[in-house]
Amino acid sequence: MATLPLLIEAEQLLAHLNDDNLLIVDLCKNSVYQQAHIPNAVWVNGRDLVSGELPAAGQLPSLDKLTQLFESIGLTANKHIVVYDDEGGGWAGRFIWTLDIIGHKNYSYLNGGLHAWLAAAYSIDNTPVSVAPSKLTLQLYTPAQALIADVLAHYQDTTHYVLWDARSVEEYKGSRLLAMRGGHIPHAVHYEWTNVTNKDNSLKLRPLAVIQQELAALGIDNSKTVITYCQTHHRSGLSYLVGKLLGFNIKAYAGSWSEWGNRQDTPVAV
Repeated sequence: MATLPLLIEAEQLLAHLNDDNLLIVDLCKNSVYQQAHIPNAVWVNGRDLVSGELPAAGQLPSLDKLTQLFESIGLTANKHIVVYDDEGGGWAGRFIWTLDIIGHKNYSYLNGGLHAWLAAAYSIDNTPVSVAPSKLTLQLYTPAQALIADVLAHYQDTTHYVLWDARSVEEYKGSRLLAMRGGHIPHAVHYEWTNVTNKDNSLKLRPLAVIQQELAALGIDNSKTVITYCQTHHRSGLSYLVGKLLGFNIKAYAGSWSEWGNRQDTPVAV
């Protein structure tokens, strides 16, 4: 099959729908998947992408659990993954980040996800897809990951680093409390994850050049290492994906506010 770019449109996927090396991953709600999914798409529960262990529920699962997940969907080194969801890219972006963590680089995001596919009136399926499991030996790669020690070491270095807070403005300002403490990591810049999508155009991404200008005005650009976070690195899955599309040196802090805000030894700004 031809090499597909990171961001693809529904018509591009349609042209490659039956390619042998294509693996389509659906991260929609299971009830949605049962009713309508792209033909050949295998369902993945977004909860399998996180450890679920409190207080930092968004941390990576164990290597064993990640291996089980990717073996269950038949991942092999030669597979090109196309991933989509029904929320504008949060879970899909988290999945792409996880692929970076395991060193799998062949992937694309379907712009707009299921909404765009339905808007194009392409065929859908409602029969769950099962695939032959694969056998994998995975290892973890750290360049895409920022641990709490990394954030503590660099959050004050605003010359070389910038923290991108993708939560709601209420969470950022501390008026909505989802951890023991509210607020944000000092020096973090707020740009909500939903700002990048167009609700009137099937939740497709707004023009990347416009997003880039808006981020640059906030000091988020490719001159710095960008570390994005939210509450559990679900919403910031989308900001991570957008950062990749814009050519940023971007990392994600999976511990996010659920880790930072539930500790007593981390600085907080409101």
